[in-house]
Amino acid sequence: MLRTPLCDLLGIEFPVIQAGMGPFTAAELVAAVSNAGGLGSLGASQRPVDDLGRQLALIRTLTDRPFAVNHLVPSLNEEAFALTLEARPPIISLALGDSGDLVKRAHDVDILVIQQVHTVKQARQAAEREVDVIIAQGGEAGGFGGMVAALALVPQVIDAVQPIPVVAAGGIADGRGLAAALVLGAQGVNIGTRFLASVEAPISAGWKQAILAAESEHAVKVEVWNDIILLPGGGGYGTVPRALRTPFIEEWQQRRNDAKREAERLQGEVITAVQQGRLHEMVPFAGQTAGLIHEILPAGEIVRGIVAEAEEALKRVTQLLA
Repeated sequence: MLRTPLCDLLGIEFPVIQAGMGPFTAAELVAAVSNAGGLGSLGASQRPVDDLGRQLALIRTLTDRPFAVNHLVPSLNEEAFALTLEARPPIISLALGDSGDLVKRAHDVDILVIQQVHTVKQARQAAEREVDVIIAQGGEAGGFGGMVAALALVPQVIDAVQPIPVVAAGGIADGRGLAAALVLGAQGVNIGTRFLASVEAPISAGWKQAILAAESEHAVKVEVWNDIILLPGGGGYGTVPRALRTPFIEEWQQRRNDAKREAERLQGEVITAVQQGRLHEMVPFAGQTAGLIHEILPAGEIVRGIVAEAEEALKRVTQLLA
């Protein structure tokens, strides 16, 4: 059975983590991943505090296995973080900024902390904060990400922060990606886009279909998003989101100065699109792995398929040593 020390640390069966993609996660997705042996993650970012409480309570009824709650540091809602600490999930994951004293606050109530980074410098800072696990996310990823590809970033982060376990992210959607990450020295993978194209993901059918129809080159960096949606410190850690091309992106990428001037109006359009389930018409966040995804599957089946394929891939590699 495919197992790494990360599994023992987090109390999971397989080294597969579902990314904490803000409001594009829900209790059903989290529980399905965790029940299949992976680590489901509930995104707290852009989620009303009362809904966060409801989702946390629902997760507890759907699974008795470990799960994580994800917070974005630049836009951290203190009330939401306090609620998370009170709920005592086994794990909190942090992204897009220096975690500061958040790690200690989590450790004080016996919660493990995972920190996502995009550079070696950020990884060293996270290690100094004494996080328990570090996710090294390559620039191939959807949503907010850096510029360094996972193949180059992951082994550098491993070398910089050992013995802290490192999880690979970016450009991974199947078992071959998991196998490759393990060969690089990572102890697991953090996967986003593949789980967006799952039955349980709480996004529109149009968004899921856009992922299925996309080629990898359709997933582009959307610099103008940081002009429209202003996070403290820009995108956080200097990141830029990646999404599938749309007419909205094509237009405003060429008019960034206009976007800055019209940011308030455009923010209103985005909010309306989210409320109407039309965000995919504007900015359907997805990574370059969209080109690998060809069907919508239950999240548990995705986890089990990734693990089985990784085991077969590793067997093939082992045969090369014969």
